Amino acid sequence: MLQLQNLSYKIGSKVILEDVSLDFIPGKLNLIIGPNGAGKSTLVKLICQQIKPSNGTILFDNRHLQRFSTSDLSKFRAVLSQNVELAFPLKVSEVVMMGRYPHFSSKPTPKDFEACEAAMQFFDVLELSSRDYMTLSGGEKQRVHFARVVAQIWFPIENQCRYLILDEPLTFLDVHYQFHFMHKLLELLKQKDIVVIGVVHDLNLAAKFADQIILLHQGKLLINGTAEEVLTTDYIRKAYRLEPVIHKTNGQTFLFFE
Repeated sequence: MLQLQNLSYKIGSKVILEDVSLDFIPGKLNLIIGPNGAGKSTLVKLICQQIKPSNGTILFDNRHLQRFSTSDLSKFRAVLSQNVELAFPLKVSEVVMMGRYPHFSSKPTPKDFEACEAAMQFFDVLELSSRDYMTLSGGEKQRVHFARVVAQIWFPIENQCRYLILDEPLTFLDVHYQFHFMHKLLELLKQKDIVVIGVVHDLNLAAKFADQIILLHQGKLLINGTAEEVLTTDYIRKAYRLEPVIHKTNGQTFLFFE
């Protein structure tokens, strides 16, 4: 389990994130939503130790984040950032192998090759394995990075949860692959020892797939819960300054904006 306790972040006197407390449990898809400037990426960066909180505590499996070395964290926590740029040519298989770097010192083991091949198969990029990464489309590159981060945490770890942190992972993907990726996350979560946290902008995708939706507004946690609890007229109006039309059909919530 990942726990955030009274987490805050300030730059000088400006409060970017204020007093956020949340629990993220294994086997559930947790999606963070909110308008631009709400604090979504800041929250992800705090969880990923890219920045340090001004106040509050982050616990991985009841252990303080600061007690883990970067090397230890990278063995069970994989992160897909918003912007992943590679300025030099590599084969797709080599990019995916980058996810296994925390697990070997000099050269990959058969287990590392197994993880990479399985992850590429899982995200339907195995046929691209010998391609030059630089020649791929934006969507293909994104799918390769999905394989990379999942290869990093492919194998279960005894008495340890695995964590997958995704900051706007649906960038560059068309509608088909957006849905394909979300279904793949649900498939991963069947393993029950994986915690998945993602930032998305599409409220309808959040409504369809998330077990827990976290709505941030002006650096504060406005509400977290199920789609039915979070995606209401009042909360959407307050966070996005838009008037939603909400339809509920067969247990699903759909939002439209006039």
